[in-house]
Amino acid sequence: MALCGLGWSPSAESTEIMYVSRNLLIRPIRPCPMRLTGKTSHSNKRQYKVVQCSSARKAVSPTESEENALSALSDSMEEELEHVTRFKISDFKILDHVSLGLGGRADEVIFEATVKDTKSSLYNTRIVLRRLRSAQAQRRGKRAIQVLKKLFRHRLMYHSYSMQVHGYIFSPTSSGCGSFTLVHGYHGSFSLRHWLQQSDWLPTLEATLALDEESVRRVGDDTVGGPAVSRQLRLIRILMRDLLIGVNYLHSHGLAHTELRLENVHISPVDRHIKVGILGNAADFYQNDSNSGPLENNLDRRQMMIAFDMRCVGFMMAKMVLRELMDPLIFAKFKLFLMKGKDPSCLREFLLKLLSRNSPLGNTGLQILDKNWGAGWNLLSLLLATKPSKRISCLDALRHPFLCGPRWRVVPSMDIIRWGLGSTAVRITEEYIYGQPQRSRLVHFIELMEMLNPNAKPKNWLELLPGKWRLLYSTGRHIGLTLRQPHARVLIGDVHLTVSRASKLNTNLTFTSDIGFTVMIGWDWPHDKTGISGKLQVDSLFKLTAGRRLYLKEEKTTGGRFTLGPSNIQESLAKKFSGRSWRKAIPFKELPSSLPVAKLASGDIEVTMNLGDPLNQDIDTARNVVQEVRTQLPPEMFDLSKLVCGTYVDSRLLVLRGVSGSALLFTRSCVEESNT
Repeated sequence: MALCGLGWSPSAESTEIMYVSRNLLIRPIRPCPMRLTGKTSHSNKRQYKVVQCSSARKAVSPTESEENALSALSDSMEEELEHVTRFKISDFKILDHVSLGLGGRADEVIFEATVKDTKSSLYNTRIVLRRLRSAQAQRRGKRAIQVLKKLFRHRLMYHSYSMQVHGYIFSPTSSGCGSFTLVHGYHGSFSLRHWLQQSDWLPTLEATLALDEESVRRVGDDTVGGPAVSRQLRLIRILMRDLLIGVNYLHSHGLAHTELRLENVHISPVDRHIKVGILGNAADFYQNDSNSGPLENNLDRRQMMIAFDMRCVGFMMAKMVLRELMDPLIFAKFKLFLMKGKDPSCLREFLLKLLSRNSPLGNTGLQILDKNWGAGWNLLSLLLATKPSKRISCLDALRHPFLCGPRWRVVPSMDIIRWGLGSTAVRITEEYIYGQPQRSRLVHFIELMEMLNPNAKPKNWLELLPGKWRLLYSTGRHIGLTLRQPHARVLIGDVHLTVSRASKLNTNLTFTSDIGFTVMIGWDWPHDKTGISGKLQVDSLFKLTAGRRLYLKEEKTTGGRFTLGPSNIQESLAKKFSGRSWRKAIPFKELPSSLPVAKLASGDIEVTMNLGDPLNQDIDTARNVVQEVRTQLPPEMFDLSKLVCGTYVDSRLLVLRGVSGSALLFTRSCVEESNT
């Protein structure tokens, strides 16, 4: 609600008003027949004047039947809205601020005013007059007053998290609809969207909220990642927690907001609470009519409406953290990604390519979501889950590690632990510093993920495995260029493994390995990475069955026999698990000697390679290129029959094991080819 100043005084004549806003374009407010001046009375005996457009204006008295109809309409309005005050326009002093309604609605006009009635409890208080012009807008205003009656039992909570509705102004007309103006509290001239659009929004909003040491202690003072990241994370935690408390207040009283947007949310500088706006579109969970159906239908309606509100909260969180999404074009791509049915857990893979293209805002938002083992991405994926039943509730979101400071004792769930392990492994691979400490940590995290695999049965793999996966790391071979002097200098691009299911009636899967690379020719290749592109493709048919992964240990005996027992890696894991931080996370007390896996049985293999000119005419050069590509990549990506089992899979990560025991870590790729 951007309220803007102009010199204006109300008059009896309809005028054309020009207003100027710092956030909106200059546009005129069209003349409206409703007058903001004149006198009304609470008595049933009212005098009305009708002005006719003619050369000589004359006052025409309404007929007796019209007077009775207007009186009945006024009485029914007072009876329906008796729990709030009916004001007169003469009770207010109109200020020089006017704007269009929330979200730029053309059927709402907002005026600031002060109460000048000395007998009123609101004397000399600044309020907002929301003039509702159309019939639909008037229904929204009356609905806001009805919701107030339902929620006003808990008056303190209502005033803390919703805009305070004081009453209304109603002037019936002969046409039957009348003019309706909602009188509600003034909570600052900026909506949350307008706050975020300011260049100095962070220090100004911190000053508005008056963040003190107590606020820092409650939320937690994070200092990792730089001052800007820490300050913005602290502010987002405060705003999100306040917003979730207000939305949960509505849900606990059987109401859904249905219109949660940055434009509808205000921050009051008085009590420093977020106001979820006018509840004109609030909907009841349970229908009152007898034709609403059984109880199951009402429960489904409740779940769907709560899920809709939580999705809106997810959009608001995404815009608060990633301010690039305030751009309508970028936000349209963001919504299109979700509308296509893509898994929100893969948002990071999608947004890294979308936001890293010369973003003027830096990568502060990405750093915030990556903190605490990627907890922000986890909360965002739960708020925007494709299935409504999978979306997180307000109470669970308030307990999420992303919204709890480091001084809060939050016991993470097993899903959060798995998410953190996978996020940390992905972050290490992105550093491209594969020294021995990094490689040891990656092996350790992959082993932990395999221990906590939530989808061990083949039926789960048949649902999660199909799709496009991008190779991140291999424990058996260093991916990419080394200090060698190769015969052909090849730069590896993206390596994808595409899994498709031919039919739902069997367990046959088709694996396709796509390897993109660039051959750099000439002596200037250290500085110029352009060259001739090529592609290598390997296809194979797999059958998926259940299996187990056994851990073998060679005993130091003369016979040289092998017995079942924990490996050296398992021994190191056992020491890690015995620590205090991991003791509650592991679902079993003793490490097992085997783990269930998805066994992969390969069939025939077909290899195809495409090279651009002039490499396709030189057989020796083509042979050297293929040899170099095979040297830089794991052998399992060329000979798919060397993939023997899958040890971990979820909606975003995949771990496959080769016959040599090496692990290949993949992430699900949701980026379209045209966007890469």
